[in-house]
Amino acid sequence: MTLLKPAAAMTLLAVSCLTIMVGCVIVPGLSEIAARLGVSHLANWLVTLPALGVVLAGPFAGRAIDRYGAYPMLLVGLFCYGGLGVAGAWLPGAPLQIIDRVLLGCFTAVVMSAGTSLIASFYQAEARLKMMARQGMAIELGGVVFLFIGGILASLSWRYPYALYLFSWLLLALVVILIPSPQQQIATETRDEGATNSDRALRPVLLAAICSMMCFFTAIIMLPQRFAALGVNAAHIGYFLSFVSLVAVLAAALMPHVAMQFGPYPTLIMAFVCYMLAHLEFAAAPDMLLCLPGGILLGMGFGLSVPLVNHMTVETSQPHERGRQLARLSMAIFAGQFLAAFMAYIPGQVAMTFIAAAILAVMNIVALRKFAVVRN
Repeated sequence: MTLLKPAAAMTLLAVSCLTIMVGCVIVPGLSEIAARLGVSHLANWLVTLPALGVVLAGPFAGRAIDRYGAYPMLLVGLFCYGGLGVAGAWLPGAPLQIIDRVLLGCFTAVVMSAGTSLIASFYQAEARLKMMARQGMAIELGGVVFLFIGGILASLSWRYPYALYLFSWLLLALVVILIPSPQQQIATETRDEGATNSDRALRPVLLAAICSMMCFFTAIIMLPQRFAALGVNAAHIGYFLSFVSLVAVLAAALMPHVAMQFGPYPTLIMAFVCYMLAHLEFAAAPDMLLCLPGGILLGMGFGLSVPLVNHMTVETSQPHERGRQLARLSMAIFAGQFLAAFMAYIPGQVAMTFIAAAILAVMNIVALRKFAVVRN
């Protein structure tokens, strides 16, 4: 199978960045943006509502990709993503903002699933695993870059961060120019009528995706509160979270080597061991400096798990159902992100939330071990 040229591959990796960009571009100026739009009471929901849209639209996005193809659906998704994203700067009032953010999430599901499906169409075996790892690196780097640029733009005007959503229109043009017709590339992928039921086989993968995002985003949500209580200023909190993202990038780069040596399920177990140890350390560490080893473990947990569940979903799915299964994975990933917000309501001090996340990681380790034994 012919691989994409470097410029085309970079375009698909840039498309992957849009999944994390959907919420993070407005985070640096969130308070002023919410106030200007008259939705101060819904400030946090402006960030999380797209995740709800992904969960709601996932099944429809998957069916559309399987029926019409990943390539045309990616073009539709990129166009609507940019239009709905930038429109948010001009829609006052809660009802319009809620509708806009949920619809933005719906087309994020299309972009995420169609982009990964195209990667799966152009790459196979070890090359596909490495490309999935690069996709995970791109997502994390995108978070760092777009948060940085969003902060600069927010300092100039509260509307300017919304212009970043138009990056999807640039990618739309690049996809049309650089990505060849997928029909010419996927002819070797045939439907295997005797394949096992991928719905059942993917259950532990989807569970791992949900739990991974819950473990990761519980820390991302709760650490700023923990550090603020310790007297750490906002700048240093931002440095710490950026450090975690960079560790995740490095871990994603190492993931193909680890997965090929130990296997996918042992690698996922390693990721959740990292999550468990990270949250236990966050619960016990008395200051930010002693949280650094936990930050390294947290980034390793993300980098070893999220790109891998993408690859496992593609490998387990038949080509004719890949869009549906990738959409289910998108739903699982964003559902985990959405559910992490509710971890903050666990009674007790902040340390209890970290302990609860560590328990969640242990439960997933047990589940993955049992499934790995059954598979063997």
